[in-house]
Amino acid sequence: MIETPSPTPATSPQTSSPKHSPPARPDVRATLLSTKVAANHLERLAIVYVRQSSAKQVEENVESTRMQYQLVDRAELLGWPRERVNVIDDDLGISGRTIEARPGFQKLLAEVSLEHVGIVLGLEMSRLARSCRDWHQLLELCSVFGTLLADADGVYDPRDHNDRLLLGLKGTMSEAELHVLQGRLRAGQLNKARRGEFFTHAPIGYVRTEDGLAKEPDDQARQVVELLFEKFSELGAMTAVMKYLTTNSIKVPVRDHRGANKGQLQWRKPNQATILCLLHHPIYAGAYVYGRRECNRKKVVPGRPGTGRRWSDPEDWEVLIKDRLPAYITWEQWEKNQQKLRENSTSYGTGAPRGTSLIAGRVVCGRCGRRMSVSYAGQSKARFTCDMQRAHWRLKQCQTMNAAPLHELIERQLLQSLSAASIDLSLAAADDIEADRAKVARHHTQTVERAVYQSELARRRYEEVDPGNRLVAAELERRWETQLVAQRQAEESLHRFEQEQPSRLSRLEEEQIRRLSNDIPSLWQAATTSGVDRQTVFRTLVDRVEVEVIGRSERVRVTMHWVGGFESHHEIRRGVHEFEQLESADVIREQIITMKRDGRTHSQVASKLNASGYLSTQGVEFTRAIVSSLSRQFRKQGCDLSVQTGTWTLTELASEVGIKRETLNTWRIRGWVHADRTGQRWFFRVDTEELSRLKKLADFRRRPLHKTPKELTTPNHQKGSSSP
Repeated sequence: MIETPSPTPATSPQTSSPKHSPPARPDVRATLLSTKVAANHLERLAIVYVRQSSAKQVEENVESTRMQYQLVDRAELLGWPRERVNVIDDDLGISGRTIEARPGFQKLLAEVSLEHVGIVLGLEMSRLARSCRDWHQLLELCSVFGTLLADADGVYDPRDHNDRLLLGLKGTMSEAELHVLQGRLRAGQLNKARRGEFFTHAPIGYVRTEDGLAKEPDDQARQVVELLFEKFSELGAMTAVMKYLTTNSIKVPVRDHRGANKGQLQWRKPNQATILCLLHHPIYAGAYVYGRRECNRKKVVPGRPGTGRRWSDPEDWEVLIKDRLPAYITWEQWEKNQQKLRENSTSYGTGAPRGTSLIAGRVVCGRCGRRMSVSYAGQSKARFTCDMQRAHWRLKQCQTMNAAPLHELIERQLLQSLSAASIDLSLAAADDIEADRAKVARHHTQTVERAVYQSELARRRYEEVDPGNRLVAAELERRWETQLVAQRQAEESLHRFEQEQPSRLSRLEEEQIRRLSNDIPSLWQAATTSGVDRQTVFRTLVDRVEVEVIGRSERVRVTMHWVGGFESHHEIRRGVHEFEQLESADVIREQIITMKRDGRTHSQVASKLNASGYLSTQGVEFTRAIVSSLSRQFRKQGCDLSVQTGTWTLTELASEVGIKRETLNTWRIRGWVHADRTGQRWFFRVDTEELSRLKKLADFRRRPLHKTPKELTTPNHQKGSSSP
């Protein structure tokens, strides 16, 4: 900030009196240089700009900071009263690489632009800016508003051509110096890294030693790291590991790299960033790595040094030395973990267990060998499509099918394979549960032991203090009470875990495991078995599923590639869009036409087709609606589905005779006309002679008050059988 120096405190070297602090240069030199200082300069402020590049330099380079503050005396020698000299030291601990995130330099530019500043003093030009762009911006403003610049070597007027040339050279040298220093530092780091000896700080599970890094000496901390990798191999997802640690109240061991607690072991709640860092870091496989991240200058945000970096592929790492450090897992296991993390990401990959489909990500097109994508209609209706050729080259879609029949086949095959190993599964499940409980119980026990030690240590410190020193005694007593509370919480957590999850399975739990292992289908369909659980089982047993539609038909050839190299071949039916795609389309068409001509109803036709084993385009049994739709389709194509000659429907016969449908139905009830019922419909067997009788009957019935002759009300088939 901008401030006016105050009388000399011990921590403010910029306010030192000339009587006690010698000027930066002899008075004679200041007098010679002051010829560039005019009256209009003295009417304005003198600003001393103070900057150090990092907090470490502020802490360690005390003399450099003091020399910058002493420029206040230099300004006084040049003619400015002390009360007219302001100091801007807001940028202490900030790099001069860019103007961003430098509030002090921005204030300086603003003051110069407002014509408030007569001279700007810096110990050297590199203090003002390490970038030529920012440096020349300051020069231009100083030239426009008549502001002088001064360093330990002299006073410069940016409006003077010679001074402007010299100032430009100084700015260029300041920027070049930064790159030279960085290049020298970078070369030293890289040379040391090639020997596997350059370390910044120790990751979780490791500590710094004189020889480099070693495993965490604390048994509990080391076991937590081992447990984390074991659980990831078992559960296969970072979020599942996170849930496991949280559910079992397991904290992550962390040692601070800086601050008052530097190097002390602390226990913190797990978070996703920490777990991902452990899973991604190759050091846990015993490998020394340098240059895992590269900088993309297009994405660097000025003022934020950590931006613009991205993780490089292992083949692009600058240094990779395997088996250089003590390992928690093997290099092969680390590579499997990275593959699993890539599959679990939301980006395009070989397929993580996402969505409701059981086999999403593992279905391969049998024609082109590409992975088939899955799409959903609603919550559960999945469909597999191979449209890579259409998406990239505008070619015809390879193949597509409904996922339901494929899911049924896969589930059936999985349950068969699991049922064959039900006894082994039950024994393995019981052993895994007991082993997992033992690990968690050991962690809680170690937590209690640690809490007891900490509380005992706090007690001894409290007892050793002088009782008369109440200030210290009160603080130690408070710490002792805090440790006692932590001990009680740890003991309660251990007791609660032992009550809820004893180390040995109860007889009831063992019986439940055996019962479920003998009834795998019920366990598979249980509400407690999530979709992710089913997907995990599938991915554990099956590597991929090849699917090939035979022609354009409903038949699909399926090849399951099981883990271990075994292959099984199957054939299923898929749903198709067009009736003509069915292999039995011609036979089904002929049967529908024949039965409709015989006067069969849609329901009767559907029942007959289902009894013959035929399926519709969607792979389901025929229904009345499906037969009705196909009948309309056949009629549009020119097929005659009318009832054969001599057979009339109620509507057709009533129209032909010239009477109402209700009248004809009354004649049927009275027995004046013969009809056969098929399903819900009546069909009348009427030949030419019978049709003539019905027409005469209709004409006679129109004459009122006349009794209908018996020969007009008797069907022909009854006349021949009546007695004389």
